[in-house]
Amino acid sequence: MTDQTLIILGATGDLTGRLLLPGLGALLTAGHVPGLTLIGAAVDDWDDTRWRARVHDAFGDAPAVAETADRTRYLRTDVTHADDLRRLLGEARGSVAIFFALPPAVTAEACRALLDVDLPEGTRLVLEKPFGTGSAAAAELNALLARLVPEERVHRVDHFLGKSTVLNILGLRFANRIFEPLLDNTHVESVEIVFDEDLALENRAGYYDHAGALADMIQSHLLQILGLLAMEAPFALEAAEFRDRKSDVLRATRPWSDDPAECSLRARYTAGELGGRQFSSYADEPGVDPDRGTETLAELIVAVDTWRWAGVPFRLRSGKALGSRRKEAVITFKKPPRVPDGLRGCDQPDRLRIGFGPDRLAVDFNINGPGDPFVLDPVTLAAEFGEGDLPPYGEVLRGVFEDDPTLSVRADTAERCWRIVEPVTEAWRAGKVPLREYPAGSCGPTLPLP
Repeated sequence: MTDQTLIILGATGDLTGRLLLPGLGALLTAGHVPGLTLIGAAVDDWDDTRWRARVHDAFGDAPAVAETADRTRYLRTDVTHADDLRRLLGEARGSVAIFFALPPAVTAEACRALLDVDLPEGTRLVLEKPFGTGSAAAAELNALLARLVPEERVHRVDHFLGKSTVLNILGLRFANRIFEPLLDNTHVESVEIVFDEDLALENRAGYYDHAGALADMIQSHLLQILGLLAMEAPFALEAAEFRDRKSDVLRATRPWSDDPAECSLRARYTAGELGGRQFSSYADEPGVDPDRGTETLAELIVAVDTWRWAGVPFRLRSGKALGSRRKEAVITFKKPPRVPDGLRGCDQPDRLRIGFGPDRLAVDFNINGPGDPFVLDPVTLAAEFGEGDLPPYGEVLRGVFEDDPTLSVRADTAERCWRIVEPVTEAWRAGKVPLREYPAGSCGPTLPLP
């Protein structure tokens, strides 16, 4: 394998320390990318010693990663200045990957600066979600990236699309005859994709107060999960085929109704108690501008107008500071057309649940329970999906280093995801959907399904 260099722009940020460096450490520990050169870059006044301490803390004590951590360098860099970027690239060896661990607006400015820099042959650009701030901004950024490198060397990463999660969903759907024939509008009542967190803002106001739950989670992560749940079977798990099938689904996805007030909800948390801790209201969190009206909970009900899913409502929901942690996709089946007279208790519909973190499969259904055989009781069969060899960011980085774009979001799909939510965001900005409130630690509001 040729020498490789990973340059992290935004090296001092939360994303780098919390997710990116631990994922890279796991990748190196597993024996991938030996001899990697790692360079951290940010505008903060750090030095090599402070940066190396951060890398060592994230990597752990494994001997396989010690050499990379000992050699890594930090360069104070204004990522919007071509001269600084040119100096940064001068420290690289071999094939180069540039990871933009930056807010969307700064990422765009850095890409414009790179137009004046001679990029090494084979350079890969790795961009975090949200990709742009809307469909127009995403299209503009795509055009800019196309001037820098070919599309196959642009990795728009979404750690929700780690290889394990993708293969778990595809394996469940397409390798089991008992499930796949039932996953259509003849048998399915509704689909919910939910990412409810028991965490509050956690000192992320600088990013989150400009994004909100809709852009942070629904526009990116949850629509990608919808694509996996609703796509037709790809002929093979090759990048072009897999991404074509996912794109087909997202092109057919739209808000459920023409009235965003009927199919969307926005809210933010107020003071409350969660897990024995007292939380202040979101509006009082440090760094938050209350007048911006940023939502901490968003729901959107969409339609997927394909032959398989037409007429089935898909609920996409994500919220912070909620009383229970719930990260799952739930497929609710229609009730049987008729239950024989004399059988009682068949009140709960059958459900297929796919959990994310930990990845878990559960099936809820009704059987004759103990005692009176004429009374049906709900039961659940559950199994754990096998864990992947790497954490999600390790899988994302392996795809980058191996030039495999299968798990990366393609340019047209990134723009399409914004177009799906833009009718809703426009209505929100116009005040057509009120900003509701919920106490931290509560279940939060929800929309009735059609």
